Amino acid sequence: MSKSIHLSLVFHNHQPVGNFGFVFERAMREAYEPMIRLLEKHPGVKVGLHYSGCLLDWMFEHDGELIERIRALVGRGQVEILTGGYYEPILVAIPDRDKYGQIKKLSETVRREFGYEPVGAWLAERVWEQHLAKNFHEAGVRYTIVDDTHFRYAGVKEEDLFGYYITEEQGKSLAIFSTLKALRYSIPWSDVDSVIGWLIERADESGKKLALMGDDGEKFGMWPGTYEHCWGTKEGFSWMEMFFSKLEEKREIIKTLTPAEYLKRFPPLGRIYLPTASYDEMTEWVLPVELGEEFAWIKQEFESSKRKDVLRFLRGGFWRNFMVKYPEINTMHKKMLYVSGKIARYVRDTLPRGGKTDVKRVQDYLWAGQCNCPYWHGVFGGIYLFHIRSAVYENLIKAEKYIDEISGNKTVKLEVTDFDCDGEDEILFEGSRYNFYVGPSIGGGCFEWDWRDKNFNLLNTLTRRKEAYHSGFLKAVREDNVIFAGSEEEVENIHTQAVRVKELGLERRLFYDPHRRLSFVDHFVPWELDSNGFYSGNYNELGDFVDSSYEIVETVTSGSGAKIVLVREGTVVDMISRAPVPVKIVKSYILYGEEGRLELSYSITNEGRRSIDCGFGVETSWAMMGGNDHESFLSFILDSAATRHFKKKFYLDEIGKVEHVIEVLLYLKLLAMKIDMVLVDTNPDFPNSLHFYPIETISNSEGGFERIYQGISLIPVWRIKLSPGDVRNLGLEIVLSDSGSYDFS
Repeated sequence: MSKSIHLSLVFHNHQPVGNFGFVFERAMREAYEPMIRLLEKHPGVKVGLHYSGCLLDWMFEHDGELIERIRALVGRGQVEILTGGYYEPILVAIPDRDKYGQIKKLSETVRREFGYEPVGAWLAERVWEQHLAKNFHEAGVRYTIVDDTHFRYAGVKEEDLFGYYITEEQGKSLAIFSTLKALRYSIPWSDVDSVIGWLIERADESGKKLALMGDDGEKFGMWPGTYEHCWGTKEGFSWMEMFFSKLEEKREIIKTLTPAEYLKRFPPLGRIYLPTASYDEMTEWVLPVELGEEFAWIKQEFESSKRKDVLRFLRGGFWRNFMVKYPEINTMHKKMLYVSGKIARYVRDTLPRGGKTDVKRVQDYLWAGQCNCPYWHGVFGGIYLFHIRSAVYENLIKAEKYIDEISGNKTVKLEVTDFDCDGEDEILFEGSRYNFYVGPSIGGGCFEWDWRDKNFNLLNTLTRRKEAYHSGFLKAVREDNVIFAGSEEEVENIHTQAVRVKELGLERRLFYDPHRRLSFVDHFVPWELDSNGFYSGNYNELGDFVDSSYEIVETVTSGSGAKIVLVREGTVVDMISRAPVPVKIVKSYILYGEEGRLELSYSITNEGRRSIDCGFGVETSWAMMGGNDHESFLSFILDSAATRHFKKKFYLDEIGKVEHVIEVLLYLKLLAMKIDMVLVDTNPDFPNSLHFYPIETISNSEGGFERIYQGISLIPVWRIKLSPGDVRNLGLEIVLSDSGSYDFS
């Protein structure tokens, strides 16, 4: 009997909710359409295709012709279409009701648009936990695909991965295929003949063996240098054309088929229970920075010494710990769960009593807000991409707004609850136009301020923090070993060691924040501090208020607004004696819900025996899209003996310090919104200043290191001189308002 091996190729195609239209267009032009064109040319090659619902939505609107071509490939039995979560969520991170809803939505779309009954599901980022077997089974899914990493953790040898295994949860079974690392790392990077040779070497006489590769469709054309490599250069070479031609040429030995066909024709290799895992790189990225660097070094050492016997026992972290590593992810995730709970309670309690049945739109907004892309970070942008985070919040706010509208909930709500599941209570204010969330345990700061009319979280910015890849970046800069993105001479994969940058001089903008980015964070600093100190995160904090716990004194609603009073008794270091001085802060938020107005007042008391003379600053961080848009700006109104009510203008990406400030206006043209901040002081004889600087992160991506504008920090600082027993009262008044335009003159 002659030797043979089966080959299943599965291409996963996805673009995040909220991604730019030109990115969708480029992906279609450089990756998705060329793949369909190649399949049309090579009818002897069968594949599986997965398209996320957010990508399909774009295709339905902009490229119906490609949908027709895919349908034709399905009709002739060449292509299998996989289902999954419609908006590509990390399934383990969302409630079961949303898992079933999202899978059902995509399965119904596949049936309707492609005439195919899906039996396989793409598992986003291959994040696996055992309970998913039951979820998939009950959603009508018969198989999914994970990495060989998962099987390695379970003790399965590489040579035993040429097929599929069966697992179960509470008696609900599921077939699991492995996407082989050897194929993922060689297609389309290695020589075509070497890939074909690898497959032929593993062929046998049983006629049952299967080699499966499931990977991102974007790497076939969108990753740096891959378009010409995959689809053709001036010299006429096309890796994918050559590969498919070779597969057809060797079809008696290498038999392509879809996973569904293989599942139907061949029995499983055995039963298995996989540990919690994702792909190998993801388990490294989720580790804390220091451990991640150490883990990468250890793994590299054993790889270079070819110690597979040790490597098979190395494993990194748990995907859910991205919600520990990045508090912003945790806040976004808990917002999603909070909104999902609101919708579920309405469906459970109100619909049976004759409530409005139009919840489909609300659920779609919620599910779009579960798109996985900003809920983690690795080599690509993830949580660092402002527009992707913003799109998630936009959909979650829409879902919350419309479920409140459907349910007739128009009352102001003020709730003290452990919103972010950290064992400490947060304070949630909900009005018809605004949500305002305060964390007493994190310096009494505000971590979310939703402007519901705009579907926008004003505080959706990001902390500048160290990433494991920063060390390699700085080392490459020191050694003058940096490549300017776009100048690469050879095609590279995602795992390249080359350091590419999208602009020069990024190392001069690489700073880390000493605390989480919030608004209304209380600082005691030297009065002489300049804005570069705040910008670089290199300044002397004299107090212990920034990220310490405040006690809740009062929470009360009144009309459409509310009042929140917090207190903390801490210390401030006297700059002369260097001794700590007891200081008490009473911090009051008064919210006017319908007006979009906040009054923030402070009562600062020196409870010690020494005087203090320093600056008291209130840090505010605002999520502003497009920091280099010069139709958006800051406008200051100043008041001093020399210049009365003098206006001064700066752009949102500038760094500076302005003294004698009465009022500052933050104007963002993109959303046609104004934030007006007035500085209030009962003792105007003392000077004040206002520091401002852009919040910019340096992160890695498939295209290289890049600077991303995350917002702007405005920090009013008052000089305070307090003798023992003295009290100083000051604060801010902030008003949000719409504006289609703004006349600076």
